[in-house]
Amino acid sequence: MNVLIADNNDLIRVGLQTVLASTVGIQVVAEASSNEQLLERVKAFDIDVILIDYTSPNFSIDVIPQVLNEKNHLKFVAITPDQSAHTVVHALRSGVMSHIKKDCDLTEIINSVQETGIGNQFFCGQILETIQKANIDVEDMNLENFSCEPVILSERELEIIVKIAEGFTNAQIADMLHLSTHTINTHRKNIMAKLGVKNTAGIVMYAVKSDLVSPNKFLFASDN
Repeated sequence: MNVLIADNNDLIRVGLQTVLASTVGIQVVAEASSNEQLLERVKAFDIDVILIDYTSPNFSIDVIPQVLNEKNHLKFVAITPDQSAHTVVHALRSGVMSHIKKDCDLTEIINSVQETGIGNQFFCGQILETIQKANIDVEDMNLENFSCEPVILSERELEIIVKIAEGFTNAQIADMLHLSTHTINTHRKNIMAKLGVKNTAGIVMYAVKSDLVSPNKFLFASDN
């Protein structure tokens, strides 16, 4: 598989290229030190996997959906310093498929590229622990339904999303907002359809990603 390394740090890029070059079946075909270079390289080279530090100077998380709009078959492995659960979820929501840390051992880095290249999600133990501490189940994220299209939500829907993310049931939300439980259930279904998610976990993940709630404040509520 052909790999592009995207990082502002020259030493990091050289190090990752050295690690991956020794692996059968992986070829580093390009590097990028900025968002602009990444977009140029994606158009110029045949690439399968992009290994990126989206926190690196001259990069931003927004470049990932831009790249996927150009070539939606590409797969992203994020390799960053330690991040909050909120940031990791935002990265996954933006199109990152796998996520590891820069202090992972070499085998883990290689495995992340290999597994992602064949279509499997890969998380190093530290990233997975960060996500799980925020009560987020990776298997509930339903990432394949997320798109780069804008999501238009009404003020009432945003209000209900916050209540759901804070752990309130449909009946409790209905009582707070002076609405019927049936109305709240209808809003919940509409919200899930707009966000492209299948359960409460997906709604909560959107709330965290959008800064509607803190990842440390919510509890999952059971659907009514």
